[in-house]
Amino acid sequence: MIPARYGSTRFPAKALADIGGKSMIQRVYEQASKARMLDEVIVATDHEAIQSVVQGFAGKVCMTSKAHQSGTDRCYEALSLQPGAYDYVINIQGDEPFIAPDQIDLLAGLLDGETQLATLVKKIDDEEELFNPNVVKVIFNRYHQAIYFSRATLPYNRNIPQNQWLQQHDYFKHIGIYAYRSDVLHEITLLEASALEKSESLEQLRWIENGYTIKVAETQHQSIGVDTPEDLERLKNLY
Repeated sequence: MIPARYGSTRFPAKALADIGGKSMIQRVYEQASKARMLDEVIVATDHEAIQSVVQGFAGKVCMTSKAHQSGTDRCYEALSLQPGAYDYVINIQGDEPFIAPDQIDLLAGLLDGETQLATLVKKIDDEEELFNPNVVKVIFNRYHQAIYFSRATLPYNRNIPQNQWLQQHDYFKHIGIYAYRSDVLHEITLLEASALEKSESLEQLRWIENGYTIKVAETQHQSIGVDTPEDLERLKNLY
């Protein structure tokens, strides 16, 4: 599922933004379609303009409510409208037009029937990223299960100067792609927002607080999302 809402405070209609002659949503769709382990790719949107564009390049699209507060909720509604049964849903961000297909396959490789939820992490090697509150950090246990997600820099290296933290410990950032077991996806959409989630503005903390397990796998690919028109121009220059 590629959730793609029309409204955005910082970049309205960004799913329709032009990138080298194709819309952003088409770029995402084409990259996701290259993943070997997906049965199908569906755009879940709330606007007829996005629906029309997806239909124009012969993609699959599902209309969903404008009221959803998260991509997770939109994914569940879209899943519930599908005629077939699916074991898992992968939520692919609609603002990452150059997502690597093998990232998607890496995540799909964790889905063994027992895994409830899964996501990706990447090692941080840049000090600016390490202390940037917009870069979500992840700590996980030896079984590669997430312990906590935070905008703060975790773990805290006591008695070590901050400019040496990367030399003292491996830090990981969250890559915003999720996999949900279908029954678990239904359950988490019924949960009330939790205290930690409200504090950090991170919905995955709601799942952890309610006892769900999030498996993580480490990717080597950088994640480059588009939140503003300025991000889009930087992305165009990069590619």
